Amino acid sequence: MSLNIEQIYKDCDALLEGHFILSSGNHSAKYLQSAKVLEDPKRAERLCKELAKLIKQSGLQIDTVCAPALGGVIAGYELARALGARSIFVERKDGLMSLRRGFEVSEGENILICEDIITTGGSAMEAAAVIERNGARVVAFAALANRGFCAKVGDNATAKPECKLPADKPLFALKNFEFEIYNLNDCPLCKEGLAAIKPGSR
Repeated sequence: MSLNIEQIYKDCDALLEGHFILSSGNHSAKYLQSAKVLEDPKRAERLCKELAKLIKQSGLQIDTVCAPALGGVIAGYELARALGARSIFVERKDGLMSLRRGFEVSEGENILICEDIITTGGSAMEAAAVIERNGARVVAFAALANRGFCAKVGDNATAKPECKLPADKPLFALKNFEFEIYNLNDCPLCKEGLAAIKPGSR
C-alpha cells in the first residue's frame, strides 16, 4: 500500500499555514517543513525506501547520492542507504556551494542529487554544478516533496517556466504539493499587513 504523503506531513505538523518567505525570496501562505517529518528515523527510513523503489524501477544505476546542506542531508543519507549507494553532501562556503570535508567524486561516477523539497530546483542545480565541475555525472534528481514547478516521473504535466531542472534528467518525488507562490512585490499577504517569517535553512 502506498504511503499518504500529505497526511504524513499533516500528522507531523509539517504542512504549515501562515505567511512565509521561501528560499527563492518569494512568498507563500503554505510551507512544508520536512525537518519535522524526518526527525523520526523510522519515518525517514520508510519514506526514503518508498522513494528508492521509484528510482530502482527506472533501472538507473546510482553510485552516490549528493544532497545540498542543510535541508537535504537527512533525506539524502536515508535514500543512499535504501539504494545501497554512497552518501555525500555539498554546503555553502562564502555563499557558494562546494564539496568539503574530504568528499570527492570521480569521472564516470553516477550521482543523484537529493533534496527534501524541490521548488524550482535552484539549490539542486547548484549542487549539480559542483558535482559536474569535479568530473562526475549527474543522472537524476529526487525529493520527498515536489512543489509542482518541475515535472516528476509519473506526471502527465509539463514543467513550468520557473523550473530550473534539466528536461533530459528525471525527477523522482513522492508527492506534488502545489501551493500558490507570490512575488515579493505582488504578495496579497504583504498587502494585508501580515508579518512574513522565514522558517527555512538559509
